[in-house]
Amino acid sequence: MGPPPSAAHHREIDLRTTAGTAACSAGLAWVRRTLSDWGLVGRGQDAVLVAAELLANAVEHADGIHRLTLAHHDRLLQIAVTDPSAAPPRLREHRPGSIGGHGLFLVDRLARQWGWRPNGRGKTVWADLDLGP
Repeated sequence: MGPPPSAAHHREIDLRTTAGTAACSAGLAWVRRTLSDWGLVGRGQDAVLVAAELLANAVEHADGIHRLTLAHHDRLLQIAVTDPSAAPPRLREHRPGSIGGHGLFLVDRLARQWGWRPNGRGKTVWADLDLGP
């Protein structure tokens, strides 16, 4: 995956100075504000859930969040989270009865496509969402 989709709108927030769950909360509040600013509140229903999962994974498995990026063009929204770990994300076998471990499964189900790319010493995990008509 290359750059964001010919982004008519592109925003990012640096979350390196905020730790753990506070970074997740700050990131989610920012996603909600940005979607509202872009007039996408009703069309981006899955975006907050996908962002929450990507942010939580960065905190839990990669020791923090560096950056959260949203890019929007036409009916496509890309959410990207950059973290300090070079370890690739792993989509594990889904076990519906387990507590936790559903993050990438949900992202995989809700996104048109998702993936990751190296970013300096870390990585960026991204998900593309269809926003509908």
